[in-house]
Amino acid sequence: MVKHIIIWKLKEMSDAEKNERKRLIKEGLEGLKGKIDGLVEIKVITEPLPSSNGDLMLDSTFTDYEALKGYSIHPEHVKVADERVRPFTADRKCVDYEL
Repeated sequence: MVKHIIIWKLKEMSDAEKNERKRLIKEGLEGLKGKIDGLVEIKVITEPLPSSNGDLMLDSTFTDYEALKGYSIHPEHVKVADERVRPFTADRKCVDYEL
């Protein structure tokens, strides 16, 4: 099993826009479950504690590293990333590791 963790910082926007963007990102990414081979679990955290330095986090699990690589180029994932995530994020940190 492989974990894929991403933390994003959103671009400057109003609180209302930020909340809506978080909702759309969560809906889009969590909607990939069952659509991509090897994607075991996917969860987006949209309400981090005040001590956090990111606005939201993706916590996903894949069967293996090959499945993670397939996810990164899968058309459904690319569509969500291009339409709901990348245009609205200022910073991205990623950690992948084997369980």
